[in-house]
Amino acid sequence: MFSSWKVLKKLVTKGLIVTGYLGYTGCVIHCAQEYIADVVICQGPSMEPTLYSNDIMITEHISILRRNINKGDIIICRSPSNPKEFICKRVKGVPGDKIRKGFSSTVVPRGHVWLEGDNKNNSTDSRSYGPVPIGLLRSRAVCRIYPFEKAKMFSNS
Repeated sequence: MFSSWKVLKKLVTKGLIVTGYLGYTGCVIHCAQEYIADVVICQGPSMEPTLYSNDIMITEHISILRRNINKGDIIICRSPSNPKEFICKRVKGVPGDKIRKGFSSTVVPRGHVWLEGDNKNNSTDSRSYGPVPIGLLRSRAVCRIYPFEKAKMFSNS
């Protein structure tokens, strides 16, 4: 009977240690995804021909957290019209920029950016909902990793 308790105690101790390591690893992975980098699957035609549906990208969060956002960056952000949805668009204007919309123009206000899809005929973007608050931005695309034959680093173009 005494040895059964020893075995049980040893099993419980090892189980708690493994659970602790798994919890720690989960926290590290969560923090890395939330504050450093993430893997994103692109959906929809709005960024064609740059990105197609099911292209997989690596995105980084540090530029957004430091508010280092430049024209030409490809951004992942919450949709201003549906906050449960994330969208992928290109930054076309930063605070203070004058954006032409037909015969009128808009100045991008402080704390906002102007986002547009590369596929102008098939994109709901700032031309529809106006400047986007910087607080909705999540990450900046660094590179496409899939499909493998189209893998590339993104620059501000």
